[in-house]
Amino acid sequence: MSVLFSKFKEVLASVLPITLIVVILHFTVTPLETPVFLRFLFGALLIIVGMTIFLLGVDVGITPIGNTMGSSIARSNKLWIVVIAGLLLGFMISVAEPDLHILAGQVSAVTAGLLSKNIFVIVVSLGIAVMVAVGLVRIVYNFPLYKLLLGVYTVIFGLALFVSPEFLAISFDASGATTGALTVPFILALAMGVSRLKKDSKSSEKDSFGLVAIASAGAIIAVMLMSVLSKGDRLTGSLPVAEAYAGSILGPFLTKLPVITLEVFVALLPILLLFLILQKVKFRMSVNAVRKILFGMLFTFVGLVLFLLGVNAGFMEVGSVVSYELALLNRRGLVIGVAFLLGLVTILAEPAVYVLTHQIEEVTSGYVQRKVVMITLAIGVASAVALSVVRILVPGLQLWHFLLPGYLLSLGLMFVVPKLFIGIAFDSGGVASGPMTATFVLAFAQGVAEATEGAAVLVDGFGIIAMVAMTPLIALQLLGLVFKMKSKKGGVEKIGA
Repeated sequence: MSVLFSKFKEVLASVLPITLIVVILHFTVTPLETPVFLRFLFGALLIIVGMTIFLLGVDVGITPIGNTMGSSIARSNKLWIVVIAGLLLGFMISVAEPDLHILAGQVSAVTAGLLSKNIFVIVVSLGIAVMVAVGLVRIVYNFPLYKLLLGVYTVIFGLALFVSPEFLAISFDASGATTGALTVPFILALAMGVSRLKKDSKSSEKDSFGLVAIASAGAIIAVMLMSVLSKGDRLTGSLPVAEAYAGSILGPFLTKLPVITLEVFVALLPILLLFLILQKVKFRMSVNAVRKILFGMLFTFVGLVLFLLGVNAGFMEVGSVVSYELALLNRRGLVIGVAFLLGLVTILAEPAVYVLTHQIEEVTSGYVQRKVVMITLAIGVASAVALSVVRILVPGLQLWHFLLPGYLLSLGLMFVVPKLFIGIAFDSGGVASGPMTATFVLAFAQGVAEATEGAAVLVDGFGIIAMVAMTPLIALQLLGLVFKMKSKKGGVEKIGA
């Protein structure tokens, strides 16, 4: 009970700021219709309750499964088992990730079905599967992470020369959306399970991070290849008209509940079935251990349903409405300032961020405090959201004007920061862009794009997830440089050097 209450306080402190921002805007510059405002408040309540239950479920159910599977893969010591397991688990987790379905649905809606939701999900999941397999092989065979990331992003920027601006934005957005509330805890646990079996403790420490970064890069490559190979025409689109619920407060929640419940059920079922099969033939854990994991899976299911229901039926709608009204006021400084504030508090409400920051603190034995990582991430993400809005408001600014120098800087920093921080930083890029970013923040950007003359929703409304995923790469590696300098001054052994 104390653990549950602790998580509740943590979540409450995270969700309240974004709620207060919307409440202040409602009573000042952008008044909302009463049903919309009440739906937002009810959504906030569902998010608080859902995230609390979800985080408890991850600790008890998802993480132990990932650790056990990772350890079993590493013990096999056979390359073909590592590759097949990586392909299977990577595809299975990604194809059921709710965040990916949210993004795919938004892309399909904006393009009026020209880019099919199902095809998009399958293509991205194939890319994830291949790169999860590559990432696991890297851990087993001690291939340096920075060399692999350098090679992968060289391929990405080579492909970027041949894709349209629309596909460029969507491909980088897919990278962030794929690593969501369900995928990140599992992949982190999978990596930790494999790396813990290494005799070299420093190698194990470094290799427990980086798999999320490698997997998310697979999403970018997959969408880019789809664009190049299909040789499709440039996509066009606009923000779809919001559904009308005739003033109903509970209408959207009741409508979306069965859909979200089914999506989460589909997301968790393959993992659960695979665990039960492996438990029967290989794991042979105690009855109490299995029962505990099953309860954890149940908590994860209930928590994720409530969380996504609150986001989809409450937060996302308000995101586009508030930003549209703000942009119409023609006060650019206010729009950019609100965007910065939203980015600052949105990152605090991402469930996967808590999983990553706790794991960082655990792996480094408390040397890298989670509070410092959280503050660094919040500033980085806030800057990303603000810059994304600047890109929409200022004609001529394009996504690659930010992504190219940003990634070149982050790749350059890999050669001077402690190696542990490379994995942490690149993992944080995927973690930072979770369900809140894929819904509320993306909707905010699309609302601004719809209201701004000369902006295109498909080109300018998308790409904000890509920006959110990029800035933590720079911010946390700079944090790594700070710790490196502190270690030298204090005569302390460098972390993960």
